[in-house]
Order: sequence, then C-alpha cells, then structure tokens
Amino acid sequence: MIWSLIVGALIGLIAGAITNKGSSMGWIANILAGLVGSFVGQALLGTWGPSLVGMALIPSIVGAVLVVAVVSFFLSRMNH
Repeated sequence: MIWSLIVGALIGLIAGAITNKGSSMGWIANILAGLVGSFVGQALLGTWGPSLVGMALIPSIVGAVLVVAVVSFFLSRMNH
C-alpha cells in the first residue's frame, strides 16, 4: 500500500512536470493524480511496458497527464 502511494506520487510528479502544473499542486494532489491517472491510463491503453507495484508506468504517466490537464482546465474555468 505504501509503495503504491509512493509510485503514485512519482507518477503524479512526472505528470505535473510534463504539464507544468506540478508546482501548483500539493503532494496529496500529486498522489491522487498519479493513482487516478494510473487507473485511467491502464483502462485506456492497457498494461504494457515496464511496471512497478502493479502499475504499468507508461500508460500510467499518460493517464496522469490527462488527469492533470483535465483537472487544471476545469479549475481554471471555475476561477474565471
């Protein structure tokens, strides 16, 4: 369980760095983005490529990038 949170945080951190939104998100948001993104990415793209703690890394990162982009889009809409 702890390893899943750590890997989820790393995936969320990578996704935040790719989208340039990671610095505005906290650690909890990075973990959630990584875990939700992992689920979304593997549901959409499958479980190919290298994996850690049962999370396929490449689909998980792609899914986390999508999650971060969608969440930041809706948050920016709500602030205007």
